[in-house]
Amino acid sequence: MARPPATGSVIVPDWHESTEGKEYLACILRKNRRRVFEPGTWKQPKPCREPLSPEKLLTEPSAHARPSAGHLTQWTPIQPSQQHVLQTCPRSSLLERPVLPPPVAIDTASYKIFVSGKSGVGKTALVAKLAGLEVPVVHHETTGIQTTVVFWPAKLQASDRVVMFRFEFWDCGESALKKFDHMLPPFHPQACKEKTDAFLFLFSFTDRASFEDLPGQLARVTGEAPGVVRMVIGSKFDQYMHTDVPERDLTAFRQAWELPLLRVKSVPGRRLADGRTLDGRAGLADIAHVLNGLAEQLWHQDQVAAGLLPNPPENTAG
Repeated sequence: MARPPATGSVIVPDWHESTEGKEYLACILRKNRRRVFEPGTWKQPKPCREPLSPEKLLTEPSAHARPSAGHLTQWTPIQPSQQHVLQTCPRSSLLERPVLPPPVAIDTASYKIFVSGKSGVGKTALVAKLAGLEVPVVHHETTGIQTTVVFWPAKLQASDRVVMFRFEFWDCGESALKKFDHMLPPFHPQACKEKTDAFLFLFSFTDRASFEDLPGQLARVTGEAPGVVRMVIGSKFDQYMHTDVPERDLTAFRQAWELPLLRVKSVPGRRLADGRTLDGRAGLADIAHVLNGLAEQLWHQDQVAAGLLPNPPENTAG
C-alpha cells in the first residue's frame, strides 16, 4: 500500500473541539450520550444489534450483506417526519444514521474495518470504546462475528469540506470461525476479511507475545490484500507502568514498518453526573485520535486510488 500521510495533513486534527465541530458531533450524541447505530444494511435494518453467530448468519445470509466498502454517497438530510427509528432493544433504540439539521448536506464515506489480534488483547474493548459502549470488565472470547457501526464527522484540510465517515468494525472470534469453517465458504476466517478497506492490528502493552506476533500478521495481509490501509494500536496503555513492550521496541517497529502506531487505554469511560451513564463527549475526546487517524488514512488511500494524488513508494518492513 501507499506510504501513510503525515498526521494532520489530510484531516484537521482538532476540528472536533471547535464550535463547528461540536455542532456536527451533536448528531451522534443525545443528551451527552453516544447514539447507537444499526450495524447492518441501511435499506433493510434489523430491530436489534447483537453479535452475529455463524448459525444466525447461516439462516439469515442476506440480512447483513453490504456492497463493497469505500463507497462515497451524497447524504441529503431527512426531515423529522421522515426519520426512521428502529424498534427499541432492551436498553436503547437504534438509528440507521445520524440526523443532521435540514439545511445541512454532507457526503458520507463508508468503510469496512477488520480488527485483528491475538485473543485477549482487547479487540472487543477497543470497538466498544470507539462506539461509546461499556468496555467489558472480564474477558470473554467473541462468539461468531460482531459488527459495530461508528459515525465520525471530520473536516478535510484541502477543501475545508466536512465528510461523515461511517466505519463498520468487524470483530471476528477466531475460535468460533475455525469451528464453523467447514459449513460454508462464507464462514471461513478469510471471508470475514473480504472487501475490507482497513485492518487494525492490536497488541497489548501487557502481552509481549501479542507484539511479537504483529510482523507475521502484517506480512500475511500484505500478501493477501496489498492495497488496504493498515494501522497498529497498542491497547491497555493505562497499564504502561507494567509494560512488556518498551519504547525502544516501538521505535524500532515504526522505523521498520512505517505504519501509524496509536495507543489507547482500556479502562471504563468517564461517567455523567448520575454516576452510571457513560459521558459521550468525554468518550469521544479519548478516542478522537483513532477515528481521525482512520479517516485520514482511508481518505488518502481513496484519493491515491482515484488518481487524484500521486502514488508514493510502498512501505515494507526493512
